[in-house]
Amino acid sequence: MSQTLPRPRTATAAPDSGRWPDVARVPAAGLRAPLARRLLRQVARRLGLQVELPDGGILVAAAAGAPVLRLNHPDAFFRRVGAGGLIGFGEAYQAGDWDSPDLVGLLTVMAGSMDTLVPPSLQWLRRWYALHRPTDQLNTPEGARRNIQRHYDLSNELFALFLDPTMTYSAALFVTDDHGLPLAGWELLEQAQHRKIDRLLDLAEVGAGTRVLEIGTGWGELALRAARRGAQVVTLTLSGEQQQLAQQRVSAAGYGDRVSVRLCDYRSAEGSYDAVLSVEMVEAVGRAFWPHYFSTLDRVLAPGGRAALQAITMPHERMLASEQTHTWIGKYIFPGGLLPSTEAIEQTVSAHTSLRLTGRQGFGAHYAETLRLWRERFAEHRPHVHALGFDEVFGRMWEFYLAYSEAGFRSGYLDVQQLLLTRES
Repeated sequence: MSQTLPRPRTATAAPDSGRWPDVARVPAAGLRAPLARRLLRQVARRLGLQVELPDGGILVAAAAGAPVLRLNHPDAFFRRVGAGGLIGFGEAYQAGDWDSPDLVGLLTVMAGSMDTLVPPSLQWLRRWYALHRPTDQLNTPEGARRNIQRHYDLSNELFALFLDPTMTYSAALFVTDDHGLPLAGWELLEQAQHRKIDRLLDLAEVGAGTRVLEIGTGWGELALRAARRGAQVVTLTLSGEQQQLAQQRVSAAGYGDRVSVRLCDYRSAEGSYDAVLSVEMVEAVGRAFWPHYFSTLDRVLAPGGRAALQAITMPHERMLASEQTHTWIGKYIFPGGLLPSTEAIEQTVSAHTSLRLTGRQGFGAHYAETLRLWRERFAEHRPHVHALGFDEVFGRMWEFYLAYSEAGFRSGYLDVQQLLLTRES
């Protein structure tokens, strides 16, 4: 198993104010800073977290072995959290204002109490932090292309540093032990990604001669697996970087006559297909456009066809509570995205299509292990990340993103599911 390299306690250089304006600037939070300090004390005591100060002192003591939040710059930390809530919490990590010897463990405890993280007596503070999603992140055809490019066009070389050779950027499906727990290791990841893809292809009954539409190419592994079965595949992406590498991989595999990689918005999809597949794409659509997304599946699916999706889901109540809220993930990682609930998918499909959700299977624990492997690999390759031109703030941002996501699945707050949509007979 890979070992995570030690992290610096603070960022190695002052953040670039041009690239990271809200990380470089410590806000003047006024009375919100002492309120943030009070809130941290209450949350830490309730969740059993230890909070340490830079001089070795203890702000909040906890039992031995408890997760530790180490404040490197307490004043900056409380001002950021006081001014920006959870967005400020993430930005404080990017800036090096806090750290933890077990970042995933700390975030897992917090994710497990997301509904009650803010005590009832301080719920009135939410109106200070509930920033609405920026309108420029709406996933109109132009906005969707812009949002996708912000993440997926960072650099193919960057993603290759921590993904397995399949270049698959979604949950893998591992073999399980006698207790149903995934048996995960780096040497098993490539096979686990193929197992996930094959199960989805089986769900859609993809075989020789099947006409397949894939919405969200990634770097082409699903299209390649479908082509190996003899399918004819059209796969759509909004990422120029992904399209270029996927086309290269298709050509190298000798499937140029079976796979067409198109730079195309899902709303512009044309043709009729026996199977439509989409892996962790619906999360990037945005709730306002879910009817368009599922209507597209319905429109292009031939009679008797099957649509098989893989989707990250969250509890319905939390989705409703957060759907209009600007989050750290939305600001820095996936602009315009929203994780759906299973209920929301069913409601949208029923209201806007002739399709129905006829099968689903969750495997959230497998995503936690997939993310662990990515996170460890990313940590091992931090010098290479910097060599590609990404600074320390970016490195800490991605470290926090991967740990934050892993914690969501470890706590059970998030799930990932394969869903089957078919028409009522």
